[in-house]
Amino acid sequence: MREQMEARLKALKSELEAGEAELAKVENQRAYLRETLLRISGAVQVIEELLAEGQPTEQRDGTNLTEPGSEAPGTRSTGVRAAESDWAS
Repeated sequence: MREQMEARLKALKSELEAGEAELAKVENQRAYLRETLLRISGAVQVIEELLAEGQPTEQRDGTNLTEPGSEAPGTRSTGVRAAESDWAS
């Protein structure tokens, strides 16, 4: 009987260890997803603010999203630069 209890204890400890490892993995994934959603939310907010102000929204390659085919290098506003730094992180 004692041997059965010791075997069961060993199995339960192994399951507990595996469960704790899986929980840590899920918590790490949750934190990563939360950070990703926060960055996306910030980028959405910046773009919505720019659109509300009527400012042209340039892509990194200098093309203007509001006027297809147009380029205006060097005219990025501070808000766009902030959005780009958010996207890069």
